[in-house]
Amino acid sequence: MTRRLAEVAKYAGVSEATVSRVLNGKPGISDATRTAVLTALDVLGYERPTKLRGERARLVGLVLPELQNPIFPAFAEVVAGALSKRGFTPVLCTRTADGVSEADYVEMLLDQHVSGIIFCGGLYHQAAAEHEHYHRLHERGLPAVLVNAAIDDLGFPRVSVDDGHAVDQAFNHLVSLGHKRIGLILGPADHAPSNRKLTAFEAAARFNDTVNEEDVERVIFSMEGGRAGATRLIKHGVTGIICASDVQALGAIRAARRLGREVPDDISVVGFDDSLFMNCTDPPLTTVRQPIQAMGQAAVTLLVSQVAGTLVPTEEMLFEPELVVRGSTGALKVAAPKPTKAASAA
Repeated sequence: MTRRLAEVAKYAGVSEATVSRVLNGKPGISDATRTAVLTALDVLGYERPTKLRGERARLVGLVLPELQNPIFPAFAEVVAGALSKRGFTPVLCTRTADGVSEADYVEMLLDQHVSGIIFCGGLYHQAAAEHEHYHRLHERGLPAVLVNAAIDDLGFPRVSVDDGHAVDQAFNHLVSLGHKRIGLILGPADHAPSNRKLTAFEAAARFNDTVNEEDVERVIFSMEGGRAGATRLIKHGVTGIICASDVQALGAIRAARRLGREVPDDISVVGFDDSLFMNCTDPPLTTVRQPIQAMGQAAVTLLVSQVAGTLVPTEEMLFEPELVVRGSTGALKVAAPKPTKAASAA
């Protein structure tokens, strides 16, 4: 008990006597101090006294699929900063390959009496994934926000980038450079953001009369996946490639080089996200930038409003992406025509 008091007091920046008064429900403690002590209990993993367990901490879960893709740490930084300014403590939860699932994290966060949860890149993207934990959150009325395209009927507010407009920008950019065979690298078949991109790609291809089923590849979101998909596309004669992530795009560039092609002289590649350091790659990556700052701020605003008891719309908020042109795209080079026999004789 003494050790617990000391740890909580140190974390909250108060005396052990103050911690004791909070735990025993004594008067004369400010709301700010009381909140700091209860938050310290939650963060350090100690159970609250029974009479305090019904109250939610000013903790907010931030659930991410991974940290290897730079877009997710960037988003976490925006959300964590916005939450801290509003008096909330973010709790970062990242799914792992050894068994800590999104549903597991939801259970842990509920045990910690969090005020709400912000999901980014969660299982709500995938139609074939398990969604029971989302339904449970909705039934309990816990505030939550989903970032980027979700399957329908989950009932939570959504903040998303406009995937269709992103593909339109990338496709039109490649067409303006003279490319006629344009390929698309997406995520799995049940991935909602990828399917939105596919719809826009098919419409653009029909408009430009370039429809070809061989020009779409479904792969995992990794550099290896991008490399495998791009290898097949390039062998099919594609000269411009649009990828559903920057990491896939880096794999596509590697594939082009393994096949003896130059980027952008032979193959142009467009990514998606504008992750950190994409302007430092070789060549610097042309990509479609997600407005992470605006989306992160909007997600926090929606969550905090729910925590305060304000009804918020569940209709999806779409944010416009921005094409960032760098060195991985260039004009299609047309081979010089071979001289005719007449010209050779002259």
